[in-house]
Amino acid sequence: MAPVVHIAVLDDEAEITRLIANYLQGQGFRVSQTHDGRALLRLMAEDPPQLVLLDLGLPGEDGFSIARQLREHWRCGLVIVTGRGDAIDKVVGLEIGADDYVTKPFDLRELLARIKAVLRRTLAAPAIGAGAPRPKHRFADWELDVAARRLLDPERREVALTSGEFDLLATFVEHAGRVLSRDFLLEHTRGREAAPFDRTIDVQVGRLRKKLEKDSDDPQIIKSVRGAGYVFVPPVTSG
Repeated sequence: MAPVVHIAVLDDEAEITRLIANYLQGQGFRVSQTHDGRALLRLMAEDPPQLVLLDLGLPGEDGFSIARQLREHWRCGLVIVTGRGDAIDKVVGLEIGADDYVTKPFDLRELLARIKAVLRRTLAAPAIGAGAPRPKHRFADWELDVAARRLLDPERREVALTSGEFDLLATFVEHAGRVLSRDFLLEHTRGREAAPFDRTIDVQVGRLRKKLEKDSDDPQIIKSVRGAGYVFVPPVTSG
């Protein structure tokens, strides 16, 4: 029997945390409710969840700072759920490493779909004996280990990737040489279609370029194709 997935909800409004917790518990999740950053960080140390739903509008606290601490010290799914609908806040949240960004008011069914999409990526791991092992991809002296969800640079040092960055890079290497639209990339990495003015993929590509490229302003690995999307340039060997 698979273990129950643990989700933490951080919001200073108790009514919202209760609403989300009751709904997710009805969907089979174990939910911890927290109302300030200190309580969440204690929970992360004592009983770490697989995914955190994080509000940004916390009195006296910077939600972005909490998100940075989560990304620096723990590997978990991170979905920002906030009333801040400004595009700049969304870009900053994604740059910090959030896997998704949901604005209030939201439909609980949509939130559930977003949570499941993130969990599919963050909890993905091949079962022992479940068919052939998933390959390692090599390109330009880099190595992407799909099973271990690990990226090694040309000096064999591990490069930290968020789950969103890893899934985007995996999609690129598995479709190397093909021009991929933003809609295609969003569907394959987030399980949803792009909304008007959605910059999620552009932000993720920018972050990947900073980690992969010698000069992110003159990319040679992930190139932009004007009006079409992106193409992963170097040849890829797998096995």
